[in-house]
Amino acid sequence: MGASKSGHRSSPGSPSELAPQLSVDVIHHSPEWEDVVEDSLLVRAAVAACRAGVGKTPEAELALLLAADDEVRALNKKWRGKDEATNVLSFPLDAPQCSKAPRSLGDVAMAFETVKREAGERDIPVSQHAAHLVVHGVLHLLGYTHETDSRARKMEALEVRVLESLELPDPYALDAMTTGEEL
Repeated sequence: MGASKSGHRSSPGSPSELAPQLSVDVIHHSPEWEDVVEDSLLVRAAVAACRAGVGKTPEAELALLLAADDEVRALNKKWRGKDEATNVLSFPLDAPQCSKAPRSLGDVAMAFETVKREAGERDIPVSQHAAHLVVHGVLHLLGYTHETDSRARKMEALEVRVLESLELPDPYALDAMTTGEEL
């Protein structure tokens, strides 16, 4: 098993000490992630997605699982009935909330080899693609979907706004440039 790292907690005495906090646990099950993506970027992406998705930073927690394709493939098969690796999976937690603890939003799992391959196909850094997938996954935890064209447009627009706040480019414009599709 890999190391677990936590992110986005305010330090004592900071101005945000009394503000709601989002705790993001980054769990490494694949060492390849450590060489190409900084946990701090993924934590910032998760926090920004939550803030955009609910209009504020919730007092909550979530986990980011950085895994290899085989682990995500097994999760995809078990929970979605699809025997294939995928770039990102979201597992919203629908359990009752304990009144004394932060709400757990759920988990986001990402598959290294798939994310790396997709980034290479788009000619972008793995870290940039991973940040986008964290935003996408966290928005799924918050109930956003892309099952219809109108919902997909709404979710994509929110993703673009979040990524712009992180000074990252619009991934859908990149997709259109690499495929020749119009926006």
